[in-house]
Amino acid sequence: MARVTGFNSPLFLGFDHLEQMLDRVSKTSAEGYPPYNIEQTGEYKLQITLAVAGFSMDDLQVTVEDNQLVIRGRTQEDSQDRIYLHRGIAARQFHRSFVLAEGIEITGASLDNGLLHVDLEQHIPKPEVRKIEISKGNQNRSTKPASLPQAIDISPDTE
Repeated sequence: MARVTGFNSPLFLGFDHLEQMLDRVSKTSAEGYPPYNIEQTGEYKLQITLAVAGFSMDDLQVTVEDNQLVIRGRTQEDSQDRIYLHRGIAARQFHRSFVLAEGIEITGASLDNGLLHVDLEQHIPKPEVRKIEISKGNQNRSTKPASLPQAIDISPDTE
């Protein structure tokens, strides 16, 4: 079954990567752990907060991979000496990713009271207007046809 998107119009030139990003987002949206918030903290600033209770700074890794913010958590194994009567606190590893638009930069990350805060800032490029010169006639294109091999006369000699 082929997926139909709005990006198959001939008017969208060079937007193939957006469809790939949408596919990535749909695959990662089913993740539910750890819970997170996304908050706008300024006109061009965002903050992602993940609830990572039980994880230390050494257990967490924040990276940017191919326009994707990736946050991984892996706790160290508990000592084998512990005997749990009830274990309700999940100490499982996680992998949470967010697709970043072009121009978004990670400005920092901090861990405070079991919450991991990742700060982002969007850099808005100034609109650029360029004038494209129009030349007269075919000055930019070759007017000569591509050179072809010489024709060889193979007709029988009648002299």
